[in-house]
Amino acid sequence: MNEPIRILQVLAGMNRGGSEAFIMNVYRNIDRSKVQFDFILYRKEECDFNEEIRQLGGRIFWVPRYTGKNHFKFKNAWNKFFKEHSEYKIIHGHVRSAASIYLSIARKYGLRTIAHSHSTSSRGNILEQLGKKILQYPIRKIADHLFACSEKAGKWLFGKNRNFKVINNAIEVDKYIFEKSVRAAKRDELKIKDKFVIGHIGTFTHPKNHSFLIDVFKEIHKKYSNAVLLLIGKGELQSIIEKKVNYLGLTENVIFTGVRADIPELLQAMDVFVFPSLFEGLPVTLIEAQASGLKCVVSDSITKEVGITDCLEFVSLKDSPAIWSNKIIDSFSCFIRKNNYEEVKTNGYDIQATSNWLEFFYMSL
Repeated sequence: MNEPIRILQVLAGMNRGGSEAFIMNVYRNIDRSKVQFDFILYRKEECDFNEEIRQLGGRIFWVPRYTGKNHFKFKNAWNKFFKEHSEYKIIHGHVRSAASIYLSIARKYGLRTIAHSHSTSSRGNILEQLGKKILQYPIRKIADHLFACSEKAGKWLFGKNRNFKVINNAIEVDKYIFEKSVRAAKRDELKIKDKFVIGHIGTFTHPKNHSFLIDVFKEIHKKYSNAVLLLIGKGELQSIIEKKVNYLGLTENVIFTGVRADIPELLQAMDVFVFPSLFEGLPVTLIEAQASGLKCVVSDSITKEVGITDCLEFVSLKDSPAIWSNKIIDSFSCFIRKNNYEEVKTNGYDIQATSNWLEFFYMSL
């Protein structure tokens, strides 16, 4: 029996972020007798998915995170890796900031290279963003193949005139089908049985705009004293958001769950999913929320491609928290939750179809 092709996936870490969740969805559903994933990460600490990767047969390697100051150390680490691991023929890069460096080194060792865009903006101050832009520009010429999670993400990183392939952030749709019994059980577990539940999933970082979300929830809570806000995730800004919640007197009404593995069930427990991000590529969580039949109120800065059902409504970030709260309340009052299984699959977000395509693509290389 032939050994599977081993694909080298490059990510910062394997915690429960959007691009990480997408890769794991593919990894679970691809035929691993034909295609196997290994990972190069920047974070040496144990991440959420590391143990599952090992259980699925994947290997994990580390290189230092690129800082600019460690330019030569970074290059040396990648050169050393490829000298020691000649078995790799394909590299799939999801970390764009230094992709022009590690993909060019990979090409030197004969690997076919894939660059994958998962965002539409860079974090940091103006100088940091300029530095990243300069560093990222050569990717479009270095990579053999260009992937993006959306048209907007592809045009942002690779340019409007570049040919790139949109790979949908697909999910295991079956897991998200709405069931009243699942909803009731999860609401009982969280002690929110009779509450009006606003939900959000995302890392506590600047782009997710949690501070604005708290302001919106404060307005909702003025009208509905039984309202609760369910915040799922962790991140560098969590303590700041916790302090704001406490300052506004909402401690009893905001639930910080941390990172959770039961996302399908948590989505069932919510009444409205609110997502006021400043920028995104194409959020997997919004596909998951729509698959669960959940009403979604999201910022207009997110690509319209994510609106694959009539559950999703865009609202401008220029509007006040009061306007957002009215939109959320009004949209929920006339909303009937339904099964979106066929709609999500028809729009190309079934993970099995995406995994099959990627499997064929990798093998064709």
